[in-house]
Amino acid sequence: MTRSIEERIKARAYALGFDLVGIAALGPAETASAFARWLAAGYAGEMAYLARGAGKRADTRLPVTGAKSAVVVALDYGGKSPDGPVARYARGDDYHDVMLERLNELHRFIEVEVGAPVPGKAYVDTGPILERDLARKAGLGWFGKNTNLINPKLGSYFFLGELLLDLELPPDAPFDAEHCGSCRACLDACPTQAFVAPGVLDASRCISYLTIELKGEIPEAFHGTIAEGGHIYGCDVCQEVCPWNVKFAREVTEPRFAPRPVIAGKDARTLATEILAMSEDEFRGAFNGSAMKRAKLAGLRRNVAVVAANPRRPWPVRTDAPSR
Repeated sequence: MTRSIEERIKARAYALGFDLVGIAALGPAETASAFARWLAAGYAGEMAYLARGAGKRADTRLPVTGAKSAVVVALDYGGKSPDGPVARYARGDDYHDVMLERLNELHRFIEVEVGAPVPGKAYVDTGPILERDLARKAGLGWFGKNTNLINPKLGSYFFLGELLLDLELPPDAPFDAEHCGSCRACLDACPTQAFVAPGVLDASRCISYLTIELKGEIPEAFHGTIAEGGHIYGCDVCQEVCPWNVKFAREVTEPRFAPRPVIAGKDARTLATEILAMSEDEFRGAFNGSAMKRAKLAGLRRNVAVVAANPRRPWPVRTDAPSR
């Protein structure tokens, strides 16, 4: 029996290493109005780029002219790895590169299967697309109270990507159920109380934002919390306590997401000491192809200075660490 085109696409996506795959029809984004309210409330902090392309974010047909369907994928990055000073997603190679390479390979496969060029484009966390919206529409999971997409067999330690195509494909059923129930584990565990309501994150209070996206100095009100947790780059607390991750988180299986030597097995103190001693060239060499380059060496030194000032375990720290 000949398999349908959507079955062949999904089989190829799994063969490329993706852990989840679904298909969604493009159109108005269900969460566009909620996203607009979130921006208006100032919860994006300094991430002004999120307001750009607002019109395109409101309708997934707009980023790629003529696009009709999206193949939405997820790739696990290993939630069972031990806690550490760097969020799990950033310990290996940059996920943008890994995901885009595979999505582009999937695009080429589709064109071969169809027997003609198929206009389209792959996106991973960089285009004017409400990715969780598409992922839920493609049946990959529900929105957790910590705002992450949660899959009932995988948890939430995964990256999302999508391939927008000028191709009519039968969509999968959306994921309409919500399985958080009365659980508040993520909300209550957040070190900086960044959740103003279930499913609503004030990013300007989030440790991931403060240690990665924020360009200036970290507000002093958050220093103690960041220092106590040893958060040099990012934070996984709201995912660590989620029962779905406690039960279903996996070991790292993708070699490119394995922690690189500069990070592997190091506690905050060890990593901080090494970062402070790095030259710009050494930083570029150690973090080449890493998502951590986003913070730049000056940003990591800023974070290290905050972590090292832990009043319970003060460390010697350079006073001339440059600001960004």
